[in-house]
Formats: sequence, C-alpha cells, structure tokens
Amino acid sequence: MSNIIMFEDIFVIDKLDPDGKKFDKVSRIEANSQNCGMFMQLDVNTEIFPMAVGDKFTMALAHTLNLDGTPDTGYFTQGGRKTLADKYEYIMHGKLYKISEEGSGRKAKAEMLVSYGGLLMFLKGDPSHVSHFELDQRLFLLMRKL
Repeated sequence: MSNIIMFEDIFVIDKLDPDGKKFDKVSRIEANSQNCGMFMQLDVNTEIFPMAVGDKFTMALAHTLNLDGTPDTGYFTQGGRKTLADKYEYIMHGKLYKISEEGSGRKAKAEMLVSYGGLLMFLKGDPSHVSHFELDQRLFLLMRKL
C-alpha cells in the first residue's frame, strides 16, 4: 500500500477561517503536520465533515483508491470490493495545478496547490516530501479524525 499513498501525516488545526467565513458550508483550515513539518491550508465542506481548532486528523494524498495500485478509471462503482477509501472519513479528488520550490539548502521550501472542484489545498514544507508529485497529476485527498 505504500506505493499508493504518496504523502501521509498527522495534522493539528491551528486556525479556522483565518480570513473570515466566506461560504456557509465550507471552512478554510490552517494546520501543521506533526512529523514532516508541513503547513497546510485546506478548504473543507464542514457541513459533512465538521472541524474545529485543535482537531487532530490524518491526511493522505494518493494517486488511486485501488488497493492493488491500478490507476483510477474516473468512474465510481458501488461494489463489494475494498478500497483505500474504506479507511478514511472524508475524501476529495482533484488536480495538482501548481508546484514550486524556493530557496536552497536547509532553507528550501516547496509549495503545492491542488484544486478539488474549487475547494483548494495549499501545502508547504520540505521539498523531499513533495518532490515525487507532478504538475497536472490527479490526486485523492483522504482524511480521518483522530
């Protein structure tokens, strides 16, 4: 399964809607990861997945939900087969539309921007954690509260 999940860490929410509430059903969270030192801003549909400051959750990025690693077909069929989604509570599918790196040496930082149908994710931190991602790559974001 390690070849399916491209990034995974535990995050703690520091701020909720730091720039004010813009939409009724969506909140922007700011969170920091516990193990990789990553910073994330993420738009979450809080009507179906409520979040609050101090919440801890696991966040993973994967290229497919198929446990055997086969590429996603783009179609969801509700069958009896197990998928990566069975282990998480909140899932979004989107596209990586910007990836960049700034600085050098120990001060280098990488940034990724992913759009999940208009809900955005900004992930920033050590370039080694995002070096294997590619522009225009399709990604699943998977979350589970701890």
